[in-house]
Amino acid sequence: MKKEIIFETDRLFLREMNMDDFDALYKVLGDREIMQHYPYTFDDERVKAWIERNMNRYKEYGFGLWAVCLKETGEMIGDCGLTIQKIDGEMLPEIGYHIRADKQRKGYAKEAAAATLEWAYKNTDYPAFYSYCKYTNVGSYKTAESIGMHFEKEYPDPDNKITHVSVIYR
Repeated sequence: MKKEIIFETDRLFLREMNMDDFDALYKVLGDREIMQHYPYTFDDERVKAWIERNMNRYKEYGFGLWAVCLKETGEMIGDCGLTIQKIDGEMLPEIGYHIRADKQRKGYAKEAAAATLEWAYKNTDYPAFYSYCKYTNVGSYKTAESIGMHFEKEYPDPDNKITHVSVIYR
């Protein structure tokens, strides 16, 4: 299956994901520790649906969550990209990321997210970009801050109890 590279960074390349990425993505989304801040645990069907949803996003929007791969080996270690998400009742552009447990705390999420933001500035005209997560997911919102985002608000949410929102404006 064609694997189109969207962009590269010093250590990574991001490309469109496809069903061949199921095993690699399951190691991320199926990991209860990584996904502890998510409303549910991912099983096979949810991981397949995640990939399908992103493949549909590529067609509909020209973007979605992309496979994050190590340049050195080509190994997929997570996902990162731009999606349109419902944040406090509004449909907004969101930069999201998930990195496999053994590759966390090495700067990969920051590197991928910063490059995604740069791509979004060049390829979209949205006035702002957001990142959101459960209020207890400090690692996620610290990553957002590391690429220049700042705290926007927190709001009550049935899935997250309280959702933390970060933003950066053009």
